[in-house]
Amino acid sequence: MADASTVIEKLQSRFDPAAARGMNDIFQFHISDADDYYLHIQDGSLDVQQGEHDDPSVSLTTDTETLKGVMSGEINGMQAFMSGKLKATGNVMLASKLTSLFPSG
Repeated sequence: MADASTVIEKLQSRFDPAAARGMNDIFQFHISDADDYYLHIQDGSLDVQQGEHDDPSVSLTTDTETLKGVMSGEINGMQAFMSGKLKATGNVMLASKLTSLFPSG
């Protein structure tokens, strides 16, 4: 089973800078069974940091398994959200951009 840091590292290799043009957003990940991370996406660039950001655009709370499944495309993000496995606060519509920012294949 991949741990959260591995999932976050894989995001860097899958990042699509074209999809992030004109963005300036912070995606905060609160991972219940691992460390917290945030992604700063700014006009086509991605900066991944461990820890908590002061003012994230959107905060996502989940566990490692759900995060891995959603980011790999095995779990539908909307279904995870509706079933309570993924919680989002802040600009929730930004969360729906994750699949275009980090295409799974």
